[in-house]
Amino acid sequence: MLDAVVVGAGPNGLTAAVELARRGFSVALFEARATVGGGARTEELTLPGFRHDPCSAAHPLAVNSPAFRALPLERYGLEWLHPELPMAHPFPDGTAAVLSRSVGETAASFGPRDAGAYRRLVAPFLSKWDTLARDFMSLPGTALPRDPVTLARFGLAGLPPSTWLTRRFRDERARTLFAGLVAHVMAPLDGFATSAVGLVFALAAHARGWPVARGGSQSVSDALAAYLTDLGGSIHTDYEVKRLDDLPPARAYVFDTSPTALARIAGFGNHYANYRYGPGVFKIDYALDGPVPWTAPQARVAGTVQIGADSTEIAAALRAAAKEGRAPDAPFLITVQPGVADPSRAPAGKHVFWAYGHVPNGWTGDLTDAIERQLERYAPGFRDRVLARATAGPPELAARNANYVGGDIATGAVSGLQLLLRPTLSPSPYTTPHPAVFICSSATPPGPGVHGMSGHNAAKAVWRRLRRT
Repeated sequence: MLDAVVVGAGPNGLTAAVELARRGFSVALFEARATVGGGARTEELTLPGFRHDPCSAAHPLAVNSPAFRALPLERYGLEWLHPELPMAHPFPDGTAAVLSRSVGETAASFGPRDAGAYRRLVAPFLSKWDTLARDFMSLPGTALPRDPVTLARFGLAGLPPSTWLTRRFRDERARTLFAGLVAHVMAPLDGFATSAVGLVFALAAHARGWPVARGGSQSVSDALAAYLTDLGGSIHTDYEVKRLDDLPPARAYVFDTSPTALARIAGFGNHYANYRYGPGVFKIDYALDGPVPWTAPQARVAGTVQIGADSTEIAAALRAAAKEGRAPDAPFLITVQPGVADPSRAPAGKHVFWAYGHVPNGWTGDLTDAIERQLERYAPGFRDRVLARATAGPPELAARNANYVGGDIATGAVSGLQLLLRPTLSPSPYTTPHPAVFICSSATPPGPGVHGMSGHNAAKAVWRRLRRT
């Protein structure tokens, strides 16, 4: 009998399996797709030689993850490449605000009236970032805080809505960039604890940047898989699990799946009936004949570029997708251009690029024209650079990754109390009604992103139970 079986080979499932194998437990991992990866994959979606990341491409949370930093992933081929700027937010007038590794450069891009306010916002946390990240991403209940005072200060700053926090800024440039940071998790700007979302992304950039993985996001998953194999774990792909009886006998079962799928497989009935899924996304992967012709010079050297004219336009786009049940007329876009740091992603002189906008959960329309109109506002002539495009709306995203229910790449709404209390109200969110079954997906704290911490935290709950029994 195995000690543990893990279902789902996304970053969290892989991390959970690695953490258990590192502690001497026998582990087998089962994945429905032909390769491991989940939200961290790389594929030729458009033309030969163009290597795209179907989901996550820039990795501020991965490079700052306490779980990943404790593993020898570089030994297994993972290499982080940093663009000149982690992120830029261009404006219609051809200027841009930036999120730089330097706090000073970031503050200066907001203008003199808000530079000091931004420095005062991030300074108390940046010097203690590693400890804060470990405390923030390890909660709840998996480890005692190392610095409870700083964590409490962060809570006071982060729990209010981001619209409260941005009142300290006098000009729109800072408000707009911060609104874009919050929108990365598709949360309404006036939602509970959205200030914390924006702060985490900003602090992560200042601490270690927003890098890409050399060769593509698949490198993250492949490094975890190779390490797991060296530790004695086994990986089984093309193995779809429809019920617990499909799996070999084990002392514990760990699911990197949506709560909906887990309830179906394990027979939990309505246990997760109140769990909510959030807006979907419409994503386009491009093969380009050259770099994106951004008007703002800062956007040309940034790995990630946010597109939204101001905080009002961003809020309207989020509201349309999340509350009004329609696709926004002017979608807020998150775009990534890996080639500014990793030319190996495309043939010489060519580039890969992706962009996505928010749409209602399960939406079946086509957002291509709206997305490209937005891009043309900030990069005139963009369409002329397009060699090929691969589009994916909510149905296609859900077909690629079963965790993306209705196209929700966060595996659950990141709003209200569900931002913190995922997937149910419980002191141990990784446990389930069955004492031998656990959940470790992005539906559990600390939530969405390629960081492995949900898997790391769930593995702690598993090995504590295995040692007790």
